[in-house]
Amino acid sequence: MSEHEIITGTIPAAAGSGARLDKVLAEATGFSRSRVQGLIDQGRIDVAGKTATSASMKVAEGAPFRIIIAAAMPAEAGPEDIPLTIAYEDQHLVVVDKPAGMVVHPAVGNITGTLVNALLHHCRGKLSGINGVARPGIVHRIDKDTSGLLVVAKNDAAHEGLAVQFAAHTVHRRYLAVCAGHPLPPEGTINARVGRSDADRKKMTVLPKNSSRGKTAVTHYTVQERFTDAALIECRLETGRTHQVRVHFASIGHALMGDPVYGRTPKPLRPLLDQLGFARQALHAAELGFVHPASGETLRFQADLPPDMAELIDELRRYNR
Repeated sequence: MSEHEIITGTIPAAAGSGARLDKVLAEATGFSRSRVQGLIDQGRIDVAGKTATSASMKVAEGAPFRIIIAAAMPAEAGPEDIPLTIAYEDQHLVVVDKPAGMVVHPAVGNITGTLVNALLHHCRGKLSGINGVARPGIVHRIDKDTSGLLVVAKNDAAHEGLAVQFAAHTVHRRYLAVCAGHPLPPEGTINARVGRSDADRKKMTVLPKNSSRGKTAVTHYTVQERFTDAALIECRLETGRTHQVRVHFASIGHALMGDPVYGRTPKPLRPLLDQLGFARQALHAAELGFVHPASGETLRFQADLPPDMAELIDELRRYNR
């Protein structure tokens, strides 16, 4: 495959007018609906000459479509002996406490040094093949500069079982974050659709509730501790959209501390972040729970705050005195 592969066609008559785009294209291409939805989110599907913005948009029979498939980079991820912190492992899956700064899977600009490279070495290549050669085993992701827990599948049956739970929003995910200011009320829910920004396709944004674009995103939060100009918050995710916590809190005026994309650090705290060299979003996936896809056992794991976030919180406490 060169830089990308382009798949073209027309909406089949069998689909009938008014069918959902993701369902029609999944049937027409053989892709899973989740993969089609991912391509829509990436702006890689055109229908009748316009970029598709929603998986649920209705399409008419005979309408031309185009799908742009980016080449996997590298074509085959290679194993690398990179130390990993393993929270749990068996023959079906592995739960990893990912450090901030590590990309989950290889892509342009991050071909080596990723979690997938490390896992291929650790698991001796035995990972689910569902997501293709560039990101084997990956069921979900957390951002490069977010630390914490994620689960990786070692075989396709485990992958499918976990994917069903993520799609049904039954996976328990608890994050800890440090945000600017003090959210009010101190305990609440942010229910706002998240989708790609028209101004910058690399960024996500909150969309109007009646928008046909993006996806529903729900974050429950509780303020754990207040500091001067900042707060430690616990976030419990119903959904797991791209950049969800970061976008949700930026949308209510309380962007995460250190966030280089969505954040604006309060002026009094900028010297502190500079002093600590803290230049990432203060976000940590602290707890992960799911039903084991093979045994049916309910599992739950916790990961301590990484040293940089623990130090930031300690310094904010001192600053507060």
